[in-house]
Amino acid sequence: MFPARTTRLTLLLPMLLGAGCASRQSVSARLGEVKSSAELFARSVAEEVTRQGPAAWQGLFQDSPSFFMAADGRLQFPDGAAGQAGIPALTRTIKRIELQWGKDLKVDPLTEHLAMIGTSWHEVLTLANGNRLDTSGYFTGLAENRNGRWQFRNAHWSTVNPSRVPN
Repeated sequence: MFPARTTRLTLLLPMLLGAGCASRQSVSARLGEVKSSAELFARSVAEEVTRQGPAAWQGLFQDSPSFFMAADGRLQFPDGAAGQAGIPALTRTIKRIELQWGKDLKVDPLTEHLAMIGTSWHEVLTLANGNRLDTSGYFTGLAENRNGRWQFRNAHWSTVNPSRVPN
């Protein structure tokens, strides 16, 4: 009886191990797809904001209690409702935005529906009064894919302080 049990275990063990490897491979492949999809989203953000101006952020930021946005150490929007309410004021003060992401775009797929995005950025704002403002910094955001559509669940913008830039 012992040899038959050993034979069954010997046959069963490789199948179980193979199933585990296949599962890891499929998770890895799926996270690769998430990364590619989130990268496409991230790249499209700069194009949409440059084309549509600040109004584009309404479709790019989640309108949910989970959303928040901070900039330079200050909470700008504590939730999605505040973000959606604040964007119309931006459209009155900012006439045009030229947003460029850096070549250092990083996407870290966390789950099938979440990805962390980070990149340097540069933007030129044309204000309603005609003045231009050039700023640069680093952006991080958690993007979430809901119903096949990526949006930022939260975001943080840090601006380079010219007095702190090393020579």
